[in-house]
Amino acid sequence: MAIVNKIREKSGVAVVVIAIALILFIVGGDFVAGSKGGGLFGNSNAVGEINGTTIDFQQFANLVEGQRMQYEASVGRSANEQEQAQIREQVWEKLIFEHVYSEAFEDLGITVSDEELREMVQGPKNIHPFVKQQFSDQNGNFDATTHANFIAAYANNSMPAEQRIMWDNFKRELRDVRKREKYANLLNSSSYITKAEAKAEYYNTTNKASGKYLYVPFYSVADSIVKVSDGEIKSYFNKHKDDFNAYDSRSLVYVTFSLLPTKEDSVALMNDLRELAKGLAAAPDPVAYANENSDIKTPGVREAGDLSPELKSTLASTIEGGLVGPFKEGTAYSIHKFLGTEVDEHYTARASHILFRADSTMTQEQRDEAKKKALEILAQAKSGMDFAFLARQFGSDGTAQQGGDLGSFKNDGTMVKAFEDAIFSFSGTGVLPNLVTTDFGYHIVKVTEPKSNLKYKLATITKELHVGDEGSNLVFQKASELMNSAKSIKDLEEAAKKDNSIVLFNAENVQPGATVVNTLRNARELVQWAYGKDAKVGKVADRVFVLEDNYVVAALKSAADKNDPKAEDFKDLIAARIRNEKKAELITKKLGDGKGSFEEIAKKYGAGALIEEVSEITLQTGMLNSAGFDPVAVGKLFGLKPNTRSKVFTGDSGVFIMENTAKVVAPEIADYSAYKAQIQQRSFGLGGMIGEEILRANAKIEDNRARMF
Repeated sequence: MAIVNKIREKSGVAVVVIAIALILFIVGGDFVAGSKGGGLFGNSNAVGEINGTTIDFQQFANLVEGQRMQYEASVGRSANEQEQAQIREQVWEKLIFEHVYSEAFEDLGITVSDEELREMVQGPKNIHPFVKQQFSDQNGNFDATTHANFIAAYANNSMPAEQRIMWDNFKRELRDVRKREKYANLLNSSSYITKAEAKAEYYNTTNKASGKYLYVPFYSVADSIVKVSDGEIKSYFNKHKDDFNAYDSRSLVYVTFSLLPTKEDSVALMNDLRELAKGLAAAPDPVAYANENSDIKTPGVREAGDLSPELKSTLASTIEGGLVGPFKEGTAYSIHKFLGTEVDEHYTARASHILFRADSTMTQEQRDEAKKKALEILAQAKSGMDFAFLARQFGSDGTAQQGGDLGSFKNDGTMVKAFEDAIFSFSGTGVLPNLVTTDFGYHIVKVTEPKSNLKYKLATITKELHVGDEGSNLVFQKASELMNSAKSIKDLEEAAKKDNSIVLFNAENVQPGATVVNTLRNARELVQWAYGKDAKVGKVADRVFVLEDNYVVAALKSAADKNDPKAEDFKDLIAARIRNEKKAELITKKLGDGKGSFEEIAKKYGAGALIEEVSEITLQTGMLNSAGFDPVAVGKLFGLKPNTRSKVFTGDSGVFIMENTAKVVAPEIADYSAYKAQIQQRSFGLGGMIGEEILRANAKIEDNRARMF
């Protein structure tokens, strides 16, 4: 659970209270909304129904407004659309807690006494971790003095009334948090791991099998070869309804008309920046002047990693007090007044890496092979090959698709020590001469921005390049013409055929609470229409949606209702399953009886047949190279006796013939307690989560917010 958006400053108790106000579940006020009975559809002004209680729109809106005002007072700015959506979600979850969880906790006798709450808040022995988080220094250590001073200020009634209310809200919510913890602990402690489960865990992690197999993946057969009819989809759905979890969703077809700045818009912006540059140059307090006149406010002191290479290069030859710019970043332009530098206690650098995994779960042979490959690629990187290309091809972590880029970071312990030491002991930029070894494996590292402990003092004015009224009106007129002429999806398709500038986009399975539709941000208006009573399947909306810098003409392609599921709602998923079944039949028929060597069978089959081997895999972590994790195939491998072969069979990802080449059966042991502890550790905390999900599932919860917000 994300509990706190922390603000850590050294400005005393008041800031600590503001930080507390950012706790996500604090919403304040009385949450008793609506009344028993009525039902969602019996009240057209209802946001929803929770466990028999109707949630009235106005009451819900008032709660959201109160939370929004509290949030904005805490952060000192207006909440954006995404934050407002989060606030609505927090209020809704709090209502569920009040009407579902609280009733269940009361039935179970779960309470929190005033004495227990006092100990959680004040201590000294059992201060709650959430309280400690709010009174921690920059190193994360609990500051007992600040905490004591705050408690004393509250007791003496010497703090502002608004801060006192925030603290009272925090204590009230902390009581509910403690109830949830007790409920979770109750369920977690009631679980018991049997000897049979522990024994299965032992065998699943220690029994090993090696094998050779022939694999023909489903994707090797083109989808166009296998046809799936609507009748087959409906028949499959009717036979397997229990396999599908119904949900509310909408699918859309839409056309975007992007607002692009004209030459006149650019000229107007440059003229504004020239005038602002004069004011910035003469301002007695340039930082204050910049903040007053900037569309995007930036800190007065910025680290080297926060500046673009172009700006840093320019500042290197700029005298203190000089103006530089404008610099373009996206659709914004910035000018800066250079106010000097200061030294940071830490250095900042930027680097990319290529990770070859070699962790403790791998055999020594596998680690040696990873190192051998890493050294081979290191030589290529040092020879000048494109590092980003190598990272995308050989990287094994989440940075690979970004060319291995790790961004900027400090030598403050953010990175693993061995990794950090290697980078910050290196001068300049370029590929490090040797591999860096960590617990994760072997890293090839390239320093892309040299280490620096300089901070730059800047007064920055940033202005967004906006589209003027004339350009905006022309684009809106074009969108309106399409909206007026096209009444259906078919009309949109015909218009796209005649005009190459009209491109149709599809948005599949848009959820009720979505704020983004594909690349369209702040799209609540579009989503709200799709879930509203005016939206009809196959029809174009009767208005143009204005979503940031886009005018959008949209039509509703399909609508799924969780209370009335249809085969159409799961069409793509069902079609994929049927298609794979048909592909399995074609592949199996072509493979024949599966007799002969794998090489002979593969040659006879032709393109698409793969021959692979695995060595000493376990049931728990078995991966089959190209097939990945295929439990059917892994299970078949372990079910075979050594030196025996299976018949042709269908797995999750394709068709196989499996041969067991060796099996290592773990010996019987007397004590399975270590494996029982292993299961307990893996499932720790799940009891509370599962228990809460059961409470929600058994409560009648109807959520109609998507039609109203």
